[in-house]
Amino acid sequence: MIATVLILIVAAIHAYFVWLEMIGWEGPRARKVFGLTPEFAAATRVLAGNQGLYNGFLAVGLSVGLWLGNIEMTVYLLICVAVAGIYGAITATRAAAYAQTLPAGLALTALWAGI
Repeated sequence: MIATVLILIVAAIHAYFVWLEMIGWEGPRARKVFGLTPEFAAATRVLAGNQGLYNGFLAVGLSVGLWLGNIEMTVYLLICVAVAGIYGAITATRAAAYAQTLPAGLALTALWAGI
């Protein structure tokens, strides 16, 4: 049960990223979260939308994996999220590790522990 809740939290975090990157990219919330100037947000809107789409695939994939009971798919996607967080922490901001790697790691740990 704990693993399921943690996986749903990871999916919800990525659904929030979808909103930030595809809809709210040029707004004040996304600019604050990602540390963007209005000019940079405007110039990178299309790139952010593409990135948001991939975050949507992760959110939906995790939800579908839970719904189908497909543990392999769910583990694979959680590992993808964790790796993306590590990459983001190295290349962009350490916050990516807290927003992606930590929740995915906790979900994986709970899943493997059977809780």
